[in-house]
Amino acid sequence: MRQELQSLPKTLAEDVARNLVMVARLLDEDPEAAYGYSRVALRLASRVAAVREAAGFAAYANQKYSEALAEFRAARRMTGSVELWPVMADCERGLGRPEKALDMAGAPEVHKLDKASQVEMRLVAAGARRDMGQLDAAIVTLQSPELASNSVQPWTARLRYAYADALLAAGREQEAREWFAKAVESDRDGSTDASDRLAELDGVEFVDALDEHEHEHEEDGGSASPTAEAGHEDETQDGKED
Repeated sequence: MRQELQSLPKTLAEDVARNLVMVARLLDEDPEAAYGYSRVALRLASRVAAVREAAGFAAYANQKYSEALAEFRAARRMTGSVELWPVMADCERGLGRPEKALDMAGAPEVHKLDKASQVEMRLVAAGARRDMGQLDAAIVTLQSPELASNSVQPWTARLRYAYADALLAAGREQEAREWFAKAVESDRDGSTDASDRLAELDGVEFVDALDEHEHEHEEDGGSASPTAEAGHEDETQDGKED
């Protein structure tokens, strides 16, 4: 990205870079704000591929799929790279065109993707199958050497989670439970809510200790000491671990 910005005058490049940094920082926690910064960068340097790509991801995070797809296509034209192919296909899903996403999943461009992007494309294709009500086909789509592998890669948790979710949607609850458990094992950075889904299948209900205490306080009309309140919370935490 820095190399691409070198084509701009220094002051302009710095302004664009600052906005792109803010897009990256805010994309997950505040996508609307990230989108605003991306529009500023786009206004300043629309002929820079990295800017178009960042604008695409910001629009995608805000479910502005038509706009995102247009930006991704522009970035791809500028670079000739196929790395955005999976997210472009997912934009087609977002626009209600799962058939188009499936066409892209079978295109020659997929063979040029690296392993991580190929897995991402498989996830998109399975999602498109589910959009079309083809649950069994979605399950088959996710069955792959990557899913069967015992090694943990950056995509492993999401792939196992998607497979478990598809199994559950098809009514195969026991198998789904097994794969949610496998997703939990591989989800080292908490990228999915597999642990919550697993607990739900096991009938475990989590109670917010603070909310429960406030409810009791309203009913009793009294107040508890901080020590008693802390003790109540500790008991609840122990219950979660059990």
